[in-house]
Amino acid sequence: MTMLFLPLGVRGHVLRATGQGTGLPAFLCMRAGASISLQESSMMKTLVIVFHPSIATSVANKRWLQELAQYPDRYTIHDVYQAYPDGKIDVAREQALVEAHANVVLQFPVYWFNCPPMMKQWLDEVLAYGWAYGTGGDAFQDRKVALAVTAGIRQADFTPQGKWNVTLAQLLAPFDVTLAYIGADSRRFFAFYGAEDGPKEVGYAERLARSAQEYERFLAAL
Repeated sequence: MTMLFLPLGVRGHVLRATGQGTGLPAFLCMRAGASISLQESSMMKTLVIVFHPSIATSVANKRWLQELAQYPDRYTIHDVYQAYPDGKIDVAREQALVEAHANVVLQFPVYWFNCPPMMKQWLDEVLAYGWAYGTGGDAFQDRKVALAVTAGIRQADFTPQGKWNVTLAQLLAPFDVTLAYIGADSRRFFAFYGAEDGPKEVGYAERLARSAQEYERFLAAL
């Protein structure tokens, strides 16, 4: 196991990281039971919280993370499925991660026109009363938050006149309302369409590579 001390710690704890079996650098994969050692430099970084049930077999999401891995001074990448294989989220740890960063990005593939189940669990459990909303709940007040999503369906099909008669922005509206409710400084979303076309699309790898570079520039501009 690779031990890594990340510049994102909070409350005197230390994160353990391992990239074994994912094809990603070790610092991208944080295990449960670990926590965080605070350094002020993390407050200038963006926390990218990844919700992908199998990042090791991912194409688009993994390519995005590989791009961000080139800039460890800018981004802290936290894979929730990798961190909690038993599905038991450490709420205090997640809240500490958010508190340690200036910006937060929620990255996920669109699943059945919604988010993966563990992302919904994260929202339900981590955005708690007294922390994210309600009396004293100001953790996200004016904190910049953005969504980054990959969609299997092509962009042309995500239009009012398209195959599904709905836009991706419309599908993501509940998340926008959630961010508004907790007082976050909600930013526009970044998307990659047609993820399921990979094997049959000529030039797919090049299009994905361009998307990864654009994604990093999107995050840098938050």
